[in-house]
Amino acid sequence: MIGLPTDTVAAPGGAPGWLPCSDRARERGDPLVGTAGPGERWLLVEVESGWGRHAFFESELEPALGARIVARAEAAGVRPLAIRRTRLRAPERRGQSSWRWALVDARPGREQIRWGRVSDPVELLQLPLDGSVGEASDAPIYAVCTHARHDQCCAVHGRPVVEALAARHPELTWECSHLGGDRFAATMVLFPHGLLYGRVDAARAEAIVERYADGRVVPELLRGRTSLSTAAQAAEAFARDSTGDDAIDAFRVLSEQPHPHGWTVRLAHGDERLTVEVGERLSAPLLSTCSATIAHPVREFVPVLVSRTER
Repeated sequence: MIGLPTDTVAAPGGAPGWLPCSDRARERGDPLVGTAGPGERWLLVEVESGWGRHAFFESELEPALGARIVARAEAAGVRPLAIRRTRLRAPERRGQSSWRWALVDARPGREQIRWGRVSDPVELLQLPLDGSVGEASDAPIYAVCTHARHDQCCAVHGRPVVEALAARHPELTWECSHLGGDRFAATMVLFPHGLLYGRVDAARAEAIVERYADGRVVPELLRGRTSLSTAAQAAEAFARDSTGDDAIDAFRVLSEQPHPHGWTVRLAHGDERLTVEVGERLSAPLLSTCSATIAHPVREFVPVLVSRTER
């Protein structure tokens, strides 16, 4: 049996020796590669109120309605996300006269954002989720997780990032609900491409969005592209390391094949074809959130081999 490292017996928050999950992850050097949760298509709903642990169930949305919106979206393969403007403070969040929504398609080659509004959130239950409605927009969305009730690290690290971005890009920047990977706070997703970043700080956030405007990524902070499987995210990251290519669309997944020792992922890269052998390992048991009390190992991806062939 694997012995528990000393940080896996951390005391509850605030007790002597306790550290937030993101601080523990930084100390351990937890890898970011291949940790972006799935999301080929997204439904963003503006919910201006405060959020409980679940933004759609504990907010100004009626809980049963919020649950129906989430269930309907997930049944259609669409990931729901609550958003709000960072300029709105708690005293100003006193109810909405209209509810803004966005449908995002993050699939490679199909990237699209469409915006709309409803006068009553119950209308979201009739909203077509196939991207056939709403006003198409070429403007990106910068969404930073500040979901404090889900994990304190999201607010502690997310708030400075969203405020810095909103000061320079007020129309493009939003706070958002939980993106996954609390230990990687601050987390940020860029739409329409669904690029999920971790360990973002206010200084690096501007560099990330500037690169995004140029069609490039910041590889060392990129957790992955949400439209890809986690193994394919890892393969793309290892291919970037091998080639030095940081263009968003530098690689196209041709196939991925699991096997007993990991995955074989084949990528198109210009006129080259890359075969990336991706391995995996289990970490030592760790507490992955601030509220976790039982340590569990998590999967980590490791590069095995990147080989090239001409098309």
